[in-house]
Amino acid sequence: MPFMITMSQKELHRLDVIQKIRDQRLSVVQAAELLDLSRSQVHRLLRAYDRDGPAGLVSKKRTQPSNRRHSEEFRNAALDLIRERYLDFGPTLAREKLIELHRISVAKETLRQWMTEAGIWISRRERKKRFFQPRGRRDCFGELVQIDGSLHWRFENRDPKCALLVYIDDATGKLLHLRFAGSENTFDYLHATKAYLQQWGKPLAFYSDKHGVFRSTHPSKKDRTSGLTQFGRALYELNIDII
Repeated sequence: MPFMITMSQKELHRLDVIQKIRDQRLSVVQAAELLDLSRSQVHRLLRAYDRDGPAGLVSKKRTQPSNRRHSEEFRNAALDLIRERYLDFGPTLAREKLIELHRISVAKETLRQWMTEAGIWISRRERKKRFFQPRGRRDCFGELVQIDGSLHWRFENRDPKCALLVYIDDATGKLLHLRFAGSENTFDYLHATKAYLQQWGKPLAFYSDKHGVFRSTHPSKKDRTSGLTQFGRALYELNIDII
């Protein structure tokens, strides 16, 4: 089905130049001079044109749907699907599922705003404000899970010391998962956490001591993930806080 593309004068000029390159009437060097771009930028335009045609040269910012563009019915349909199927997803992953499985396309920041307004999504900043209150037990099962590990002689001292990794629900004190490991290390914590998530689902946060598996000792103020280790970054991608 044919569709219409709206292009600016600048984009039309780029399209004309890119087509001349493909027709071998211009070289990349000549095109770079005409467009006042570097050769690498011209090559990126060529790849975008080869992949998406003229639409690949249109600014993504301009084609992104605005918050006002969607009807109330559209907004409610998207939020109902998220409540029903993707309640524990962040805006980025929820958007991917809406596009992939339901053919509902909405800008990520628009969806983030909708989910926040509907009380489905709480920003990391707001969650940290809540979590860093004086410690008391959480109200809901699975909201906060304590992780701990201890290295001791076990099995009647017949084998070397080993670590026991423990996952305890903060609200109820219930022991949820155990794993024996050679030491408290990233590999075993990742495997233990995977098993926990498969059985119990995602908590809002894990609570741990300051073991090196969880936190870097040299965080940077410029990068919000620089204070995280490999384990911490994995949780960050899953939208699970670590406190």
